[in-house]
Amino acid sequence: MTDDEWQAHVTRQAAKAIGEWLEARGKLHQPIRALAMWELEAMATNAIGSFIVLASQRIKAEPDQHPELTRLLLG
Repeated sequence: MTDDEWQAHVTRQAAKAIGEWLEARGKLHQPIRALAMWELEAMATNAIGSFIVLASQRIKAEPDQHPELTRLLLG
């Protein structure tokens, strides 16, 4: 998978995580401006969590191919 393909995949997964969070709370129909800050933060947490899981899986599958992801996740 190229870096561009991976970025598109991660973006879709983050969008799914946000959609699932909204759907589970019955707020999928609301405009974003109607959401409280804690709701926006929860969506961001879900999206970040999705990124971390996907990046970890990519690093595990190709350990020497993505040093920038390793540095990002492990500091």
